[in-house]
Amino acid sequence: MIYTLTFNPSLDYIVRVKNFEAGKLNRVSYEKILPGGKGVNVSTVLGNLGHPNTALGFTAGFTGEALKAMLKEKKVVSDFIDIPEGMTRINVKMKSQQETEINGQGPAISDEHLQTLYRRLDELESGDYLVISGSIPSSMPSDMYEIIMKRLQGRGINIIVDASQQLLVKVLKYHPFLIKPNHHELNEIFDAEVTRREEVKPYAEKLQQMGARNVLVSMGGQGAVLLSEDGQFEQTEAPAGKLVNSVGAGDSMVAGFLAGYLESGDYHSAFMMGVCCGSASAFSEELASRAEVEELLKQYEQ
Repeated sequence: MIYTLTFNPSLDYIVRVKNFEAGKLNRVSYEKILPGGKGVNVSTVLGNLGHPNTALGFTAGFTGEALKAMLKEKKVVSDFIDIPEGMTRINVKMKSQQETEINGQGPAISDEHLQTLYRRLDELESGDYLVISGSIPSSMPSDMYEIIMKRLQGRGINIIVDASQQLLVKVLKYHPFLIKPNHHELNEIFDAEVTRREEVKPYAEKLQQMGARNVLVSMGGQGAVLLSEDGQFEQTEAPAGKLVNSVGAGDSMVAGFLAGYLESGDYHSAFMMGVCCGSASAFSEELASRAEVEELLKQYEQ
């Protein structure tokens, strides 16, 4: 079974403003509300690709109820822990001359709620996959990733981590199945200046030496790089297409990699599925569908 964990999910309010001007009244020309949060995005895309999974995390208030209802419409199973106070955050994603994001705060998570989460995670079984991604709310321990991975260590659970900088580095000793930094995060971790795919390999090797099993590095329009646990080093440019919405592209790559691996047992197939899944989301108003991914995969068959 596949589980995703989003500590602070959201409703993403996506708007377009023709020429945004600060301090003035701006009217939108397009608006849409989608379920949000990195793990929630992974769950949505996995569902689109035909892989049942369960979204875990915390929700609160009327926005939390709306989030669960929207996921149910998308046939995504959720098992969120309800917080009695506060509300699930609303994140504003504004597209104008530039993309601007304003992220809400979310509800406060108590120790009692954390203990409920731990009990649910204790029910995971050997062979299960757990995707942990996204930021940690200020009301939770800053080492939440480490606490969970230490708790699950030695139980045969394949953990995928998509987190930034030190959140990622500190969990490598628990040997995550997959990590997915982008090249900017790679530069922050190693104080490097990676700009081309060919430059990624030595840093991916360092991340493996620190404990990661498979290292997938996303590089936006430049494509991606994979260093797998069996020593394969692969790189590819991104498929051709028009950028429409970058939100969720990295999460989609994670979902695509996992789906591709479960379907084939092969890291090359997983890598290509991940790349095309990330791009399919970037080329669409919503997250990638199976048909969109398969269409992009054809570009590599020519």
